[in-house]
Amino acid sequence: MQPLVLILTVIGGLIIGAAIGVVVGRRYGLQSAADAQREAELLLKEAEAEAQRIRLAAKEEAVRLREQIEEDLQEQRRELQRLDRHLQQRRESLDRRQEHLENRSRNLDRRERALEQREREIEALVARQQEELERIAGLSQEEARALVLEQAEREARQDMARLIRQVEAEAREIADQRAREIIVTAIQRLATDVTNDAVVSIVELPSDDMKGRIIGRGGRNIRAIENATGVDIVVDDTPEAIVISSFDPVRREVARLALEKLIADGRIHPARIEKVVQETRKEVERMIREFGEQAAYEAGVRGLHPDLIRLLGQLKFRTSYGQNQWHHAIEAARIAGMLAAELGANVDLAKRAALLHDIGKAVSHEVEGPHALIGAEIARRCGMHEIVVNAIASHHHEEEQRSVEAVIVEVADAISGARPGARRESLESYIKRITALEEIARGFDGVEEVYAIQAGREVRIIVKPDEVDDLAAIELSRSIARKIEEGLEYPGQIKVTVIRETRAVDYAK
Repeated sequence: MQPLVLILTVIGGLIIGAAIGVVVGRRYGLQSAADAQREAELLLKEAEAEAQRIRLAAKEEAVRLREQIEEDLQEQRRELQRLDRHLQQRRESLDRRQEHLENRSRNLDRRERALEQREREIEALVARQQEELERIAGLSQEEARALVLEQAEREARQDMARLIRQVEAEAREIADQRAREIIVTAIQRLATDVTNDAVVSIVELPSDDMKGRIIGRGGRNIRAIENATGVDIVVDDTPEAIVISSFDPVRREVARLALEKLIADGRIHPARIEKVVQETRKEVERMIREFGEQAAYEAGVRGLHPDLIRLLGQLKFRTSYGQNQWHHAIEAARIAGMLAAELGANVDLAKRAALLHDIGKAVSHEVEGPHALIGAEIARRCGMHEIVVNAIASHHHEEEQRSVEAVIVEVADAISGARPGARRESLESYIKRITALEEIARGFDGVEEVYAIQAGREVRIIVKPDEVDDLAAIELSRSIARKIEEGLEYPGQIKVTVIRETRAVDYAK
């Protein structure tokens, strides 16, 4: 199409040129009609020659294009043939693989059938062997299994007992060493006097004649004192002394101070007694506040509720096993603060909880329940932190300890109460505690002898070796320890040691 367009364009150009030449010749009269005719014929011949040349060029171009197209088609045919051969090879390869897989599947089927046959034969053989073993051993399968499991359990329990002893020994050694370091550091930093206060409510008299004046005519003076103070006055044969008896130590202190004032003044009659008792009660209340503030100051605890301050002051008049509870609270707070500093715990919370851990004892005669729970409830009402409340409630394990500060308070309480000279108990209480310890231990099966030693701080149990094995000895020591914790009240801790001894005896004849 492109050479034809070119030819038509050339011819058109020639015709237009000839026409222009004729017009120009006519216009200027330069040529005749014959000259114009010859010129036009010449132009036509030239145009035909040019057209012929163009046609030849177009034919050559068409031939070249056809050859190019034929070459491209040949190349495409060769590529298609190559792809066809490749596909044919892939098809043959897939056919061979499929045939191989079919052969393999048939082989696997044969092997599976052979294995199934072999498995049935093995099961039959095992069944025959099991029947033969049961016949020889005289045991059924269930009995043999139970026997094997029992043996395995026995061996496992022995291994477990050995492992428990080893782990406990290692843990105890590491823990004891670290605990000694921390406790010794805390105790060395605590410089406190070893005091053993006893509230003995005895009022000394200048003479035995004063007893009559205290009793009064018809006993009116002593009745007035008892009614005003709420205590019992015991006037006996003790020379130059009378005894004040009351379950409330604050009332007992009010009565003691009032009697001392009345004796010093000499004027003893019901009206005077009532006035002096009222003045003394106000004085004791002021003393309680001062003691509470002093305890908080010495322990380094600030911002306590006024009710807590008052209860702390009341501890000045309370004792436990002869140990003054006011001094005990301050000492426990100091120890707890140092232990918390050593362990990286909250020092302020530990000191607060330790200082307040026994405030329940100040009201325990008025409210039913353990003093730890009573004190925790009072601390909660006064806005103390929940960690402090939990530490107070759990220092005797009435509640579960939920913080390291709670454990620190328990340890500080035990250290303060267990140090030499801190507490004492009567011979009767001591004998009862020792007897109760031995009776608790004797109440367990397999126990042969029980000895309470070291002033009741350790109980040693000798068991029958044929009834108690190694693992049972470990379990027995824990059970006895739990029973002692539940059934006895005691300061510090009690060590429970179970001794199992196996003896082999023979005779040479």
